[in-house]
Amino acid sequence: MTASSTPMVSAKDMAKKYGDFIALHPLNVEVHAGEFFGVFGPNGAGKSTFIKLLTGQLRPSKGQIEVLGVNAVADPQKVKANIGIVPESESPPSFLTPTEFLEFVARLRGVEDMKAKVEHWLDWFGLQEKRDTMCKDLSKGQRQKVMLASAFIHKPKLLFLDEPFANLDPIYQRKCREWLLDHVANGGTIFLCSHVLEMAERMCNRMAIINDGKVLAAGTVKGLKRSAEETLEDVFIRLVGRSIEDVERLSDEGVNDDSEE
Repeated sequence: MTASSTPMVSAKDMAKKYGDFIALHPLNVEVHAGEFFGVFGPNGAGKSTFIKLLTGQLRPSKGQIEVLGVNAVADPQKVKANIGIVPESESPPSFLTPTEFLEFVARLRGVEDMKAKVEHWLDWFGLQEKRDTMCKDLSKGQRQKVMLASAFIHKPKLLFLDEPFANLDPIYQRKCREWLLDHVANGGTIFLCSHVLEMAERMCNRMAIINDGKVLAAGTVKGLKRSAEETLEDVFIRLVGRSIEDVERLSDEGVNDDSEE
């Protein structure tokens, strides 16, 4: 797969602090068209902060961010208007039905053949029987399907996914994986955050492993392995375990990291 020279996502010295707490240390990242890029780390590692900064949901404490050539700091609304997003733990509006919500999103996105597209995704996700049920009365898995359908409905060039399969059963996890891989094969670009390493093995061209707000390593799945025998789980445990040991050592020594602005 050939990446274009102009990145779809570009972040330079991007960082986020809350007072003295560093949620994400300065990092640089580029994602090109046709890539499936994944960010993996344990719970609380900084994955959601990473994706919220890139999608204009948070302002960085420092650094520059461009998404689809748009300055995400200066014009986050334009970024949001041109991408697809599935945030972690977000549900569709409680007092809309799946049909109403998908029609709303389709209108907002300027989707042609809106009715047909809404019907397609209700069928695809097996939601026809729940099409007129208020979203507050859906199961977690059903609400997740509605959120995924709302992100897929306009087939965005760039799609951001934060733990997208958390509430899906294995059948729909496989269906979504296949759709996403096909989307990338047809020129789409995906930025994924997850703690499920199996997704990196099956789906990602490149990946980064983060912990405590720091990027520990980045590259291809094959390139991160020290040998053919080392599994991605081995890589993850080696890197994350080492970073945890460093934090514990610094804490024992009474050393604080005050170097980041």
